Amino acid sequence: MKKCVVWILFLTILTGCSNQPDGIEVGMELRSKLLQASGCSFDSRITADYGDKIHTFTLTCNANSQGDISFTVVEPESISGITGRLTGEGGTLTFDDTALHFELLADEQLSPISAPWIFLKTLRSGCITSSCLEEDRIRLSVDDSYEEDALNLDIWLNPEKKPEKVDILFDGRRILSISVEDFVIL
Repeated sequence: MKKCVVWILFLTILTGCSNQPDGIEVGMELRSKLLQASGCSFDSRITADYGDKIHTFTLTCNANSQGDISFTVVEPESISGITGRLTGEGGTLTFDDTALHFELLADEQLSPISAPWIFLKTLRSGCITSSCLEEDRIRLSVDDSYEEDALNLDIWLNPEKKPEKVDILFDGRRILSISVEDFVIL
């Protein structure tokens, strides 16, 4: 009788665990949807941490099926209206009498303005290294490449399984955070 109770308890624990969503599977499903879609759109509030100073700004982003991003700066007001395009080959900025200059981060791999492109590129093709459930959010840890100097991204998915927060880390230190709003797959 005791053996039967132990087995029932063991099976109950196993089946209880299987009801939890597998974060890596959810991440792969999201990736599949992005790769099959004609694009996506989202707003991103970016916070870049330079150690001695912090820059914060907001972009409205639209991506095509290849992951290339067009954006418009919304905040701060002093640079509002600047537009740009980011691809794997580089980027362009369009502005009138306003110049943007942000120091590069992560051994000159990353500009704060390119953070949404890095986020989307990594979500579409990076190596998902782990996942966990934090309250009702899935947190994916994803490397942007297999290189030694890879950027590590922690991407939180909301209960609707859409990105809502991203931390970009380099050498174990968070250098950029992105709050993602209104993420829509087209």
